[in-house]
Amino acid sequence: MIDVPEEFVRGTVGREGAVGSTWLAELPVIVGELLERWRCVPDGEVMHGGVGVIVPVRRRSGESAVVKVSFPHPGNVREPDAFVAWRGRGAVMLHERDDERFAMLLERVRTTTLAEVEDGDEVAAVAGRLNRRLAVPAPPGLPRLREQVGAWETQLREDAQELPHAMPPRVLDAAVETVRELGLDQPDTLVHGDLHARNILRADREPWLAVDPKGYAGDPAYDAGTLLKSRALTLLEADDLRRSADRVLDVFAEAAELDRERVRRWAQFHAVQAAFWGRRHGFRIARDGPRLDWLTEFAERLAGLLTERL
Repeated sequence: MIDVPEEFVRGTVGREGAVGSTWLAELPVIVGELLERWRCVPDGEVMHGGVGVIVPVRRRSGESAVVKVSFPHPGNVREPDAFVAWRGRGAVMLHERDDERFAMLLERVRTTTLAEVEDGDEVAAVAGRLNRRLAVPAPPGLPRLREQVGAWETQLREDAQELPHAMPPRVLDAAVETVRELGLDQPDTLVHGDLHARNILRADREPWLAVDPKGYAGDPAYDAGTLLKSRALTLLEADDLRRSADRVLDVFAEAAELDRERVRRWAQFHAVQAAFWGRRHGFRIARDGPRLDWLTEFAERLAGLLTERL
């Protein structure tokens, strides 16, 4: 039986309530049954992300791997489908899957993330190259980002009316235009959907591999915004925020071989979304208080600076 990390327990119960508590009580048994079925033995301390546990294991062949079990949620449904489509090209390999239990047996990589690299250009370039490699034809059945266009626009307008913010009308208008124009004009390309620096890990088979995809079909430039948001704490320390943000997006676009304008427009949309999300829900690293205000004001400022470049 595994020991579920206490931090993961607190986070899951705080987010999911009684349903989360019930699932956590069943989790050690679920993992035990998966280990037996996939002929694995534990091989290290249990780790966790935001919504799932990662159990390092050793397969019967002697190969190292991890068993990942996620809390059942619609956002986790397509993760194994993305891994199947990539077949280890730029992402960890999928060995086994149990969709009913939101579980996978995956290639083991290191715990070092791209976020720990100090060279900002290297971070953006690595993410861009992976973005290009992951941009393969989307398998049938994946949710299309274009299907979210209506909901995106509605949410932007509701947030602008209901939440306090300092973004000028032209900033919101630019985000809505991106939704209407680029949102409906997207290819059927597999998109990671959450390609930030903490979801890119050091590996042995390749220097870096992606983990934790959402598995959408859409515009690869969409993930520029997720990368830029993940660089927020670094950008906060920059002497020239506009220049630093431009540099991240330019290096990413060149490495990913993407149109710079599309990259910049999606990044601006993500910044506006992040500002409103912070006002309404808070962030994982700051749920309330002065730090949350600081981060949301930063997101608003970033959205404004990106708008000036459009």
